[in-house]
Amino acid sequence: MSSDICVHSWPCSYYLDFEKRWVPGKLSLTPRSLKFSTDGTGEALLGLPLSSITEIRKEASHFVFSAVTILEEGHRKHWFSSLRPSRNVVFNVIEHFWRELLLSQPGAGADANTSPKTRGQELTALMAGSQRRLEDTAKVLNHQGEQLDSVMRGLEKMESDLDVADRLLTELESPSWWPFSSKLWKTPAEAKPKEGTYIAGCEPFGKEGVVIKIPAVISQRTESHMKPGRLTLLVSGLEIHDSSSLLLHRFEREDVDDIKVHSPYEVSIRQRFIGKPDVTYRVISAKMPEVIPILEVQFSKKVELLEDAFALRSTGAANAAERSCSVWRADPEQAERTSAGRGDRTGAAG
Repeated sequence: MSSDICVHSWPCSYYLDFEKRWVPGKLSLTPRSLKFSTDGTGEALLGLPLSSITEIRKEASHFVFSAVTILEEGHRKHWFSSLRPSRNVVFNVIEHFWRELLLSQPGAGADANTSPKTRGQELTALMAGSQRRLEDTAKVLNHQGEQLDSVMRGLEKMESDLDVADRLLTELESPSWWPFSSKLWKTPAEAKPKEGTYIAGCEPFGKEGVVIKIPAVISQRTESHMKPGRLTLLVSGLEIHDSSSLLLHRFEREDVDDIKVHSPYEVSIRQRFIGKPDVTYRVISAKMPEVIPILEVQFSKKVELLEDAFALRSTGAANAAERSCSVWRADPEQAERTSAGRGDRTGAAG
């Protein structure tokens, strides 16, 4: 995932220390940096890596205006005020991504001169992440198959009960002198479960069937009340918790009406009601790219990729094609051998 993706942006004012004045503009957050650009000209006045931040605080400028202050290495302090929709929202989102970056890369803030990862390390990390997502998806599909097996067993039991009811009705309708009526009371032997079949009630991944849990910033309906929380993806649905692990809402799987993917880091989940307002939660998380592929499998027809998400997916495909062309230019013989191998496999498949 590109580090230049804009997770969110907010109108605000930035304090220029050397000119002693506030400049209106826009504060933008990417997965690894903060950027501030002025209104009108769009001049970038600040580009701050999240790994260089040592502290984020909520303060007041001149004891009147609420502000968010960011302290970076070298004890340089940045002031942001007039934040919209509110100071708390901006603080919660920035702190979430900053904290998750520090947790995922221990020591990133302590050593800013660390050499970047090699291409091999990046590919290995991508493969490991893909493997984890595939494992989670396989667990979900496995449990869905087991649920279908349970439904089939229920249908077989209903058929058996209907057979018994039919026999009882026949017995009641037959005359009392009919000599063979007693045979109709014999119920068919209960079908024994086949060896290796799944026994209902056994959860594949623990009592709650938890697939994945991620920390997030949660809001309901409006963005002006975004608070830290947690998104839990279950086999049977979704759960929204606050920072104290208090359950805010549980979406049963069949009750989810749509999931809109605004970006790789932001989704909104909606449940419709008749005669009362819909329940909608907006979730922003640095770990969301790990959850979206699972949501696409579990809620395939209910997931909607919005324009930004489509653009990013197209960009990813273009980057893959560009990497393929780079390999061809760097080593034509290797690329030719790879293409030949693919052709042989295609021919064999045909």
